[in-house]
Order: sequence, then C-alpha cells, then structure tokens
Amino acid sequence: MTGRSSRLPASDRHSYILSELQQNGRVLVEDLARALDTSEVTIRKDLTQLEAEGHLLRRHGGALPRMDPKQSGSSEQSELSERKLMIATAAAALVQDHSRILIDFGSTTTAMIPHLQARQGLVIMTNSLRTAEAVLALEPPPTLLMTGGTWDAQTRSLQGQIAEQILGSYDFDQLFIGCDGLDPLRGTTTFNELLGLSRLMAGAAREVIVMATSDKAGRRIPNLELPWSKVNILITDAGLDADVRQQIEQQGVRVISAPLQENK
Repeated sequence: MTGRSSRLPASDRHSYILSELQQNGRVLVEDLARALDTSEVTIRKDLTQLEAEGHLLRRHGGALPRMDPKQSGSSEQSELSERKLMIATAAAALVQDHSRILIDFGSTTTAMIPHLQARQGLVIMTNSLRTAEAVLALEPPPTLLMTGGTWDAQTRSLQGQIAEQILGSYDFDQLFIGCDGLDPLRGTTTFNELLGLSRLMAGAAREVIVMATSDKAGRRIPNLELPWSKVNILITDAGLDADVRQQIEQQGVRVISAPLQENK
C-alpha cells in the first residue's frame, strides 16, 4: 500500500485498517500512516470512528480487535453492544441540519456521532474527550464546543463549576444523554453523585433525549438524575417491558424502540 494517495477515501482506509487488524491482531498508527501515505492525525481519527462504530478497541499507539463473542463466551455482551448501536442510529435520525446539540459523556451517546456525517452546519458541545474525538473524525468536522471544567477520571468527562458556568451561556436544540438506570415512576438514575452538570444540560436544551438499553429499567439506584418531567424522549430497544413502557409514557415521555438489525 506504500505510496497510496493521502486523498484515499475514508471508506477505503477503514477497509484496509480492518483487514490488517484481522490478519495481524493489532495495528499501529505509525505503520498505518506509512502504508496509507497519510498523516498520523488522520489515522487516529479513523481509529476513533471505527471504535465508535464498534469495530475495534483503541489502545495507546494503535488498536486491537473487539473480542469475538463466540471465542469469549460473551454473546450477551455482543447483543448489548448491538442494542447500543441501534439506539445510537435512532438518536442520530432525530438530528436536523444546522442543529445545536449537546452530548453528554457515554459509550452510547458517542456511538451516534458517525451517523451524523451527512448533517450540515451542526454545532456540537460535549464534556467528553472521547466524544470530541469522534466529532473531529467527521469530514468535514462540525463546529465543536467543549464545556471545560475539571477532569473526572471515574466518568472520563469534564465536570465541576467551570463546566456549569459555561453551560449557562448557551442554548441548544437537543440534549442526548445516557443513564445508569430507568425508574418507571421517578426518572433516570445514576451511580454518579455529580448530578449538577446533567441537570444544567437538560435546562439548556429545548428537547432532552435519553438513550438507554432496556436492561437498565428497574435497577435500584439511589441517585435521581433527571425526573421524567425534564425528559422529552427515551430511545431504548425492543426489550423494554410493556408495562414499564406504559408507565414511562404516562409521564409524558415519548418512547422510541430501536429495532435490532436482522442478519448481522
């Protein structure tokens, strides 16, 4: 592949990266940049996007393949990842051109970023470095805003008073946010005690969209993050219990069930 043009389409670069990963079990940024005759910055963006799409795992200096569920015995985890990807796809479908959107940290929220490639004129703010990298991997990247704040190692996001103060200066069309649990009567719940930023995010957006797999319903988690009165839409999967769905809808929340893709 040496000598290939740096204008090689992203889809071709991605195919080459995944092929090398399958053959060698690992890829390095330096080797890929040399083989594809492009910059290491471009390769890092490619790896970030491929990770967000569920194809690989980023590691320092390169990437590793995702574990084969047949070999690892984790077919349940594979199905859960598939659910997250379908939820992410459904969430991205709600974003219109020239929207101003706010995206909280989380693997499911980050997974929606590659599906925004065709959107024009987006402004995206996030408190997650991982999400920011995925945004910058889009070609061309949307306008990216960061909340600022103090790095929280547990959530791998920016939190604290600075982030909260900055949020007060903006307004957004939509907030996309995850959660640790779904309480059918109260709202979304979390193990994280840093609740202030999430609530301010909800207050800064005209529409609040929660993204959560159905297995999070009924979990006993003490911290109420967002009451249903602050949530407009819940995007989940078809596994949500019908009674739980009805209870949430009775709170005035629109529930969208993202179907799993067949033959995958």
